Amino acid sequence: MYGIRIRELRKDNGFTQKELASYLQVNFRTISCWEHEKYEPDIAQIKKICRLFNVSADFLIGLDDDPE
Repeated sequence: MYGIRIRELRKDNGFTQKELASYLQVNFRTISCWEHEKYEPDIAQIKKICRLFNVSADFLIGLDDDPE
């Protein structure tokens, strides 16, 4: 679920994978791996993603359907 949410948030906010990777200070391939759920972002990255897109961690990881 987190992969779909990261991809949707990224696209909805006009970010490319490279732009999001730059903001999060990771390789753009890392973003692709998260979006395809090959591996998970760590808690520090989850916090950054939530702050950037103004969503809750529960929403990002699929525990809640309400982004706030």
